[in-house]
Amino acid sequence: MSTRTRSTPERLVRTIRRTLLTAIGVQLAVAIGMSVVDSYRRRGKKPRPFPTTPPRTVVIGDGTVTTYTFGKDLFDDMLAAIEGARRQILFETYIWKGDEIGERFKAALAAAADRGVEVYCIYDGFANLVVSPRFKRFPATMKVLRYPVYTAGLRFLDLRRYGRDHRKILVVDDAVGFVGGYNIGTPYETEWRDTHVRITGPGVWDLKRAFADFWNLNRRRRIRTSERPLLLETASTWEPRIRLHRNVPRLWMFPIRGMYLEAINRASRNVWMTCAYFIPDQDFVDAMKAAARRGVDVRLLVPHKSNHIVADWISRGYFSQLLDAGVRIFRFRDAMVHAKTSTVDGTWSTVGTANVDRLSLQGNYEINVEVIDEELAKTLEEIFSVDESNSLELTSGEWEARDLHRKFTEFVLAPLRPLL
Repeated sequence: MSTRTRSTPERLVRTIRRTLLTAIGVQLAVAIGMSVVDSYRRRGKKPRPFPTTPPRTVVIGDGTVTTYTFGKDLFDDMLAAIEGARRQILFETYIWKGDEIGERFKAALAAAADRGVEVYCIYDGFANLVVSPRFKRFPATMKVLRYPVYTAGLRFLDLRRYGRDHRKILVVDDAVGFVGGYNIGTPYETEWRDTHVRITGPGVWDLKRAFADFWNLNRRRRIRTSERPLLLETASTWEPRIRLHRNVPRLWMFPIRGMYLEAINRASRNVWMTCAYFIPDQDFVDAMKAAARRGVDVRLLVPHKSNHIVADWISRGYFSQLLDAGVRIFRFRDAMVHAKTSTVDGTWSTVGTANVDRLSLQGNYEINVEVIDEELAKTLEEIFSVDESNSLELTSGEWEARDLHRKFTEFVLAPLRPLL
């Protein structure tokens, strides 16, 4: 075989490699450039006030579920629960800022530990890289697990070991549990629109199990705690209308996506979904489109501008096919909506930590509560309507008339969808 014959496929391989690297480089450059420009534009800007719904409580079986849509209301009740704790506190968060609110939570947890309460805390190391090391020094009376920034060790090809701990849980004395989208920090007290729930009754035990399972799965990675696992007694009762779904990448378990798809596929009246970052897979999009085409009132509420501009642009790549199928899209104005909630047919609801994106549905540790109850669904529908009043509805005509450079940017960023 001649040198020329052998070099032809080699040149082809080099050309393909260079083309792919160039394409990836362009995508990353565009994404980084957009993020830098957006960060510059946001400097000094504060979100405007937005309408909220006061905490509302519904009775479900032998317990209750209370909804929160304003951070101050939630944080006041969480701190009150911590301050009233007598035996045990289980606290887990993704972001724990070292600001005024973060310090209040840290002080309340430390005070509880000082008076003899067992205090267990988990926070994600990567999400808090920018938090001061001083803040992350805790009293010896607290048991603290910092979920590591890098968890794969030498198993760097094992995708099960790359999920972040994106959960937000607080359980106090078997009596009350909190779960939802709120992180801990001053901006979330008044500037972000999010949704959390407070649970009492048998449903609290599922939250306790979720915390204990994560602690025991990861406890050998912590910096400073005892080696004993966190053991729980078995609850004698349970509430079948309240179920906790947990994504556990280490065990390759991702039930939250299936929960959503089953509910959407069963819908006959309405699907109202609020999502901070909407980057679904095509099967998820197809389920929403199919529901709209069979006459279901499908509505999607997302931020007009989120805190992650690249996620916004990638999300917009799905708008055309959703609008064409009859899905109504609303964009929340003037503040970041970070909620992860849905209601279906006035009966089914979910509130939790999982966004509708690959990182949440097929990557991170997440937890969502699923509730079958008409009163809670009605409450969440009313919350959705209040949010809708502060949103702009996107029409097909408006969307198709967008500038050419916007369409080009969406096209360039589309290959990044599997990463987000």
